[in-house]
Amino acid sequence: MTRRTGCVARAAGCRPLAFAWAVAFVAALVLPGSAAWAASTTAGSDLAPAEKLLFMTTHMSGVEAQTELDYAFNLSGPPAKINDTVRVLVTSAANAKSDAHITDRSGNVEVSGEGLPCNPVILYFLEHDIAEMEQLTGGQRRYFQRRVRLALAAGPPITPVVMDVGGKPVKAQKIVIQPYLDDPNAARFAQYVGKRYTFIIADEAVPGRVMSIHTEVPGANNDFAHPLQTETLSFTGALHSLVPPPAKPGQPAPVKSPQAPRASR
Repeated sequence: MTRRTGCVARAAGCRPLAFAWAVAFVAALVLPGSAAWAASTTAGSDLAPAEKLLFMTTHMSGVEAQTELDYAFNLSGPPAKINDTVRVLVTSAANAKSDAHITDRSGNVEVSGEGLPCNPVILYFLEHDIAEMEQLTGGQRRYFQRRVRLALAAGPPITPVVMDVGGKPVKAQKIVIQPYLDDPNAARFAQYVGKRYTFIIADEAVPGRVMSIHTEVPGANNDFAHPLQTETLSFTGALHSLVPPPAKPGQPAPVKSPQAPRASR
């Protein structure tokens, strides 16, 4: 049985991660599944640069089959403090078949990125965030999805930055959004109006290109120096040439590569 994503979302009995999440960003939340995606791609040239960078970029280019990308996941409450490791197993080269497997401390997490070239860990993080917002505020999942989508569609700046990866400088791009500022319904969840999302997308030097995704809920008087809550997903490394899944009955067992495992950061 596929298990649901962890942390607060799991306690709320959240739905499995689905392709509808990606649709919520690049479409208008009016059609479910692949039909909505097909409709949205006809207007792909109208997507904002931030949307293209996060969802329409081939982040997995150059990542070999049977590579595991590891991410540290940290939530500094409330309602809880969580430290976890999120693993993305790339089973087809460059994730060309959209068949990467994601696991966290709860086990397998269903993320369908069919038709999207992006790193599915972005969808994992955002779906978890939306489920958390739904539980903490009593609001509707689609409402929060739409606010984030609109914030990205509004054309936020993409800022060049240089990150340190294993002691080496790596070029990256940063996107910062605050989806709930000027929200006409903000009074219903005033504590989260200033919530800030920061995405760091690196160049090809980082496998999967997702360097980090970070959210912050400011403290009293919009104090980001003393946040009420922070949540961070950050790349920690990759394991290459892992053993493929067990062969089906009647097929020869897979042969372990002499290179496996090998960590790179």
